[in-house]
Order: sequence, then C-alpha cells, then structure tokens
Amino acid sequence: MKLATWNVNSLTVRLPQVIDWLKAQESLGPEHAIDVLALQELKMTDDKFPHAAFTEAGYHSQWFGQKTYNGVAILSKTEITEVQRGIPGFADEQKRVLAATVDGVRIIDLYVVNGQAVGSEKFAYKLRWLDAVTDWVREEMQRYPQLVVLGDFNIAPDDRDVHDPVVWNDDSILTSIAERAALNKLLALGLHDSFRLHSDEAGVFSWWDYRMAGFRRNLGLRIDLVLISEALKSRAAASGIEREPRTWERPSDHAPVWVELG
Repeated sequence: MKLATWNVNSLTVRLPQVIDWLKAQESLGPEHAIDVLALQELKMTDDKFPHAAFTEAGYHSQWFGQKTYNGVAILSKTEITEVQRGIPGFADEQKRVLAATVDGVRIIDLYVVNGQAVGSEKFAYKLRWLDAVTDWVREEMQRYPQLVVLGDFNIAPDDRDVHDPVVWNDDSILTSIAERAALNKLLALGLHDSFRLHSDEAGVFSWWDYRMAGFRRNLGLRIDLVLISEALKSRAAASGIEREPRTWERPSDHAPVWVELG
C-alpha cells in the first residue's frame, strides 16, 4: 500500500499534473502505483471538485473544499469509508481536515494553519488548532491502531529540514519553539515521521519558495509529512519525496511525499 500527500496549491491549475503524476507512477509497475493520495489547498468549492476526472483515472474520491483558500481531498484505488470532515467539536470555518478509512487504515489528511508570524492572532489560532487535532488523533488512535496522519504540516521538524537554520530559527514561523513543541506532542501519541525511518539526510525538502529561484538553489523546507502509527511502523518499507513535479511548468511550490507500507 503506497500512500502519498501533495499540497497542489490550486487543484484547478494542477489537476493535469496530479493525473499525469498518478499515471506516471503506475507506469513504473504495480508496486509504484499510488493507492492513496491526500491533497491539500484545493482552493475550490465542493461543487467544482473534479471527481469525474479522478474516477476516469481509477480513483474513488472524497473532498472538503471552500472558495479561494484551503480545501482537502483523499483519493483511493479502493473504497473510502467512515468519512469525517473537520475536527469533531472544534468550530472552524476553514476546510482543513478530512479523515477516512481505506483497507483498514485510518487516513487523516491535514492542511495545517500557516500561522503568519510568531505572536500574531493567526499564530495563536494555529496552536489552538494543533491542540484540537492532537486531542482528536489521540481518540482516533484508540479506535484505529493502523493510522496515518499526513499532509502539509507547515512545521519543519528540526534543523535538518530547513536550508538555513540561522534564518529558520526558534523565533521564525514554521520553525518556532512553540510550533515544534506542538508537532512533538502529536508525535508523542505514538506516531513516526516515515521519512526519518529511512533517512537521516539533511537538506531534503518538500517545499521551495517561488521567489528567489528557491527550487533551483534548493532553498527549501521539509514541511509535508507522513506520520504513521506504531502498528504500521514495521510495515514501512520505503519513503521519499518526489522532486520531479516541482520542475514542471506552472508547478505547485510543494512536492509529493510518500510512504510504502508492505
């Protein structure tokens, strides 16, 4: 079972790239085909979601969108059940969370709040939101031992995951002490960063700024994560980040990130 996450930064613009990437992976052989793909930043209302295109490509789909901003979706080769939109009990107008079950594995797709700047109102909202997510995931793990939390976390876990730790420091958005503490609290529930199960390498990123030739100069961050529960850890056969789509014309600023469960 191969699972991936991709912040597409507008599905309207990036739909052909998503379809092309899924087909390209499948063309490499059955073991490379993406079984589940979590998408973030759809930036479209539910009635605009291109479910017919994904059906034609061989995928079931569930989605949770809004105009202009946010939006999440889950695509799967097999049936998607037990769908949950939003964090239960947490009042939020922003469409950032979608959970579902696929082949006995609970999938939680997150588009984590950016936070704007440390100390801002949006930063406080980010921390409240992460607390709510953590409380909910704790409950979900009791019901679903085989669980994956994946998406755009808008937090780089440690200094290996930023191109310049002097710039991206304890007081910076996406790398602040408070944000990393919130991520570690989530991980402490018994989740594992699947990328780090297979690599200790620094300087491997999933996001690069459009500005300042960020991709060409590898001025990136690793903020897109696939976290897996203890029950799945032994099944994690491989993981990685697909840089190629970031080289395409009119790309998302994020690259797909994946894990293969044996």
